[in-house]
Amino acid sequence: MNHILHNKHLLHRAGFGVGLRDITRIKSSSPKEIWKELLKKSEKFSPITLELQDFSAYQPKEANAEMKKFFQKQNKEENAEIILKWYQNMISGESELREKMTFFWTGIFATRTVVSRFNLQLLNIIKENALGNFGDLLLAVSQSPSMLQFLNNQQNRKDHPNENFAREVMELFTMGRGNYTETDIKEAARAFTGWSFTPKGEFIMRPRLHDFGNKTFLGKTGNFDGKDILGIILEQKATAQYIAKRMYQFFVNEKIDEKQVSQLAEKFYQSKYDIKTILNEIFTSKWFFDEKNIGTKIKSPIELMVGIQKMLPISIQHPKILIIYQKLLGQMLLYPPNVAGWPSGKAWIDSSTLMLRLKTPQIWSGIISLDYAPKDDDDQNMGVMQKMLPKNLQGNFKIDWESVSKNLKNENIEDLLLQSKKSLPEKVINEFEIADEFKSRVIALMSTPEYQLC
Repeated sequence: MNHILHNKHLLHRAGFGVGLRDITRIKSSSPKEIWKELLKKSEKFSPITLELQDFSAYQPKEANAEMKKFFQKQNKEENAEIILKWYQNMISGESELREKMTFFWTGIFATRTVVSRFNLQLLNIIKENALGNFGDLLLAVSQSPSMLQFLNNQQNRKDHPNENFAREVMELFTMGRGNYTETDIKEAARAFTGWSFTPKGEFIMRPRLHDFGNKTFLGKTGNFDGKDILGIILEQKATAQYIAKRMYQFFVNEKIDEKQVSQLAEKFYQSKYDIKTILNEIFTSKWFFDEKNIGTKIKSPIELMVGIQKMLPISIQHPKILIIYQKLLGQMLLYPPNVAGWPSGKAWIDSSTLMLRLKTPQIWSGIISLDYAPKDDDDQNMGVMQKMLPKNLQGNFKIDWESVSKNLKNENIEDLLLQSKKSLPEKVINEFEIADEFKSRVIALMSTPEYQLC
């Protein structure tokens, strides 16, 4: 039975949990076999393709109020399409590991922009490089319109350097605090002067805005440009240590084991930042499957929602409601709260989100309706979300119970649905007044605090 628990653990951390199609393989395969399968299925990169409007010919200064309103509405609708397409890939896409790594990296390289084309471009950049080389990923993201715009590098000029981009590249994307000085930030900012993009979203370096003078950065002196700065950052072992720590916290345990992180960092550095190398070290190690690492992570809202839909095939009349749920639960794709990315662990749980997290399986199965009320500090965006709610939510979700029953009827569903059962009372199966005991048990188990853990 141990290999089943380990297989579930692997699928929760390297993917988005156990789905109906995984039942047979978690019983018949070893963790190493499942890991190899995850790698193989994620080798191919398939970009998210959507037909988006091209507004690059329109200059913002020339647009009147009516045009701006139209652009905003169009971008909002297209961003919703991107979110739903990406979310659906997490549920049913073959490249589950690549999707999970894309999800991870968007939390590291956090950006927010209203321009849908830039959002899609960055998402595909991250997705393409998610399992490749960290240096390639870092450069591609750093030269994306989303990042340059979000961190104000458009305003970074030789006579008036803007330090935002240079500071965050070091603090949040690579080395972490304590491994550079304020002088290093100022010198790096000079090197990134002139980094910009065209209205169509193509990276360009504007020579007349660039500082061609010598810079001294992390002990080195030269006529450095942005690529040189990123190269010097990658030479620092602190960068490998920082990324290894972030990966350990995301995939293994929020409580750091310094020895294990240091070993991961060294392997990562020696591999010249090959992402598959560090992932292989994590997911094939004995310590990854230690009891202290299993069933101890609080699922993020996206992991929770995707996990439910992987196990319960659901058709949705108004798919945009899924975006509302993301917002209400505190994790809306494409919209991290700030440049530091998403919170984690207990930060996902508060008095407002906990009840909705526990009730979501009941709402989606039609047992109860969504009792929606905005928080006291409800901002304008949430107000808009409230208006988007259809009047009748009861018929919005339809679960394919025939498929669920076919795959789970003869299984120990507690073992399949839960990673932690230490405090699970048996009375949980009688919680809901549903004629079908099987359905009742599935929804009841998904409504427990234990289901919130992976």
